[in-house]
Amino acid sequence: MENNIAVGLLGLGTVGSGVVQIIDGHQEELVHQLGRGVTVKSILVCDLEKDRDVQVNPGNLTTNPEAVLADPEIDIIIEVMGGIDEAREHILRAFEAKKHVVTANKDLMALHGPELQHAAKQNGCDLFYEASVAGGIPIIGGIVDGLASDRIEKVMGIVNGTTNYILTKMDDEGVAYEDALKEAQELGFAEADPTGDVGGLDAARKMAILARLAFSTSVDLADVEVDGIEGLALEDLQFGRQLGLKMKLIGFADFQDKQVEVSVQPTFLPESHPLAAVKNEYNAVYVNGKAVGETMFYGPGAGSLPTATAVMSDVTAVIKNMLLGVTGQQVVTPRYDKVLKSPEQRFGQYYFRIHVQDRSGTFTEISSLFNELDISFERILQDPIKNDKENGLAEVIVVTHQTTLKKINQALENLAKVDVVEEVKSYFRIEGGYDQ
Repeated sequence: MENNIAVGLLGLGTVGSGVVQIIDGHQEELVHQLGRGVTVKSILVCDLEKDRDVQVNPGNLTTNPEAVLADPEIDIIIEVMGGIDEAREHILRAFEAKKHVVTANKDLMALHGPELQHAAKQNGCDLFYEASVAGGIPIIGGIVDGLASDRIEKVMGIVNGTTNYILTKMDDEGVAYEDALKEAQELGFAEADPTGDVGGLDAARKMAILARLAFSTSVDLADVEVDGIEGLALEDLQFGRQLGLKMKLIGFADFQDKQVEVSVQPTFLPESHPLAAVKNEYNAVYVNGKAVGETMFYGPGAGSLPTATAVMSDVTAVIKNMLLGVTGQQVVTPRYDKVLKSPEQRFGQYYFRIHVQDRSGTFTEISSLFNELDISFERILQDPIKNDKENGLAEVIVVTHQTTLKKINQALENLAKVDVVEEVKSYFRIEGGYDQ
């Protein structure tokens, strides 16, 4: 069709191949939605001779970025090349050429999102990035459009499929962390270097983006407190099961009294919580709004076609804006100045696993330590199977009532000074309304 919309693709990897598949295979749907088709005119690649998962016209491939970015016939640039610095330069160049941009690049948007949004607005261009968070789940559109009139107070979710797969294997099958990670790598759910996933950085970047949008404040990646799942012990998951809890790597963002808290950390959830049932490589994001209450978005968090579906959703949104003549108007500047919550303003329940001297008066001393900080206990476990008779040690599990992070940090300092405490083996936040 002569009036097709021409797009340029930066990258032809997993997601880029999915985009080409959808454009080639869904022309009837695109024409029905838009009144015209979509054509991939040029594709930037690193190697012209590489074997690819999708068939493309070799004449559309180029190693020269300007062949895509400066082509006057191309209206929309789709960035799926990954990386940060080079992708940033290409997107800024696209805006200078008055081209709209759709990106799946979470790393870029987490670090340079505000800058790129400003550049888009200055040039009258659209910038959409639904695919940068949670793959095929329309969470950004849900927050920005679906809940636009509401006041969002909390966003928490499983936004990394690699870690969720590993935790599912550990919890359901008793597989050790190292073995679960190896299996995830063999199945393609984890990279050869999984540091960004298991260390929590991937999830942190997504939570910075979501918090920025949900709370209309300028959250930076450096504002996200990050802790990963490396070396997570099976014992904790087993004790969690006794307590009716499931372990997940949770991205957590809370906004109260115009103050924000954003973190990523291994977190216990009640088995009854919707997020506790999310298994394997799937993602889910739980959103709490003042008016709507609790909602949850669930689906595949990665993969060629799910992520490409999110990309093409953005492409159709850009084209609709082009046809209506309203491009470059979707960027909204932050409404609130960023104020981070202090430790005394951050509340939660906590799980402790402590190795202590197995002698009379030990628990009284530990209880007194917590009581001095006005931290009360909801549950206490001591599994005799875990008792270390040879070294005279016992393992105690404590679940606190709601308290502040400041008091928890002080309790950890005090526990380290008490003779009867051999070691605090682990401690985790409990979220989602646990009450036994």
